[in-house]
Amino acid sequence: MLQQFLDETKVEVGIDEAGRGCLFGPVCVGAVIWPNEDPLHNGSIPPEIKDSKKVSEKKRLILKEYIETNALAWSVQFICHEEIDQTNILKATMKGMHQCIDDIRKQVKIDTILVDGNHFKIYTDEDLECIDHKCVIGGDNTYKSIAAASILAKTHRDNYIYELVKQNDVLNRYDFNKNKGYGTKSHMMALKEYGPIEGHRLSFKPCY
Repeated sequence: MLQQFLDETKVEVGIDEAGRGCLFGPVCVGAVIWPNEDPLHNGSIPPEIKDSKKVSEKKRLILKEYIETNALAWSVQFICHEEIDQTNILKATMKGMHQCIDDIRKQVKIDTILVDGNHFKIYTDEDLECIDHKCVIGGDNTYKSIAAASILAKTHRDNYIYELVKQNDVLNRYDFNKNKGYGTKSHMMALKEYGPIEGHRLSFKPCY
């Protein structure tokens, strides 16, 4: 069982990303403020929130709906491949995290930021006061808010890739419906045969 919160007296937002290691497409950041007690799901037992990598796609979609319906606040932000190439993937991810916080702060006052991993750029409010944050290695296996953020980031990014493939049949050459832009064998073979296309991160080997 994941922890419901770090401090039950604080408003905590959990943050995670999806697609950081991809060769194609944007990085997607999710952020969730989750209640201190899990709401019922359609009047019944709530589904178990887990790290997105530990549940099937079918279960992730159920969790996506549950989280978006019951979160106290949530946000999903995309940072495009051009910006990833212009800056780097770490800076792009940090920008996405800050955009999520900007968005959520329009809805709810935040006391604490819980971030999956070991990197975060200090966030200051409009009075230049730092909002407390905690980096948690394996955070999506520790706190429900971070795991919920990982679900939203993963499902929103996957859906984005599916829509791209629907709109452009050429993308099927790279097997994106299956690999979502990660460097699988089929993706690497297609890169070798056809080369990179619009959407590939040209700062990532072997796309350049």
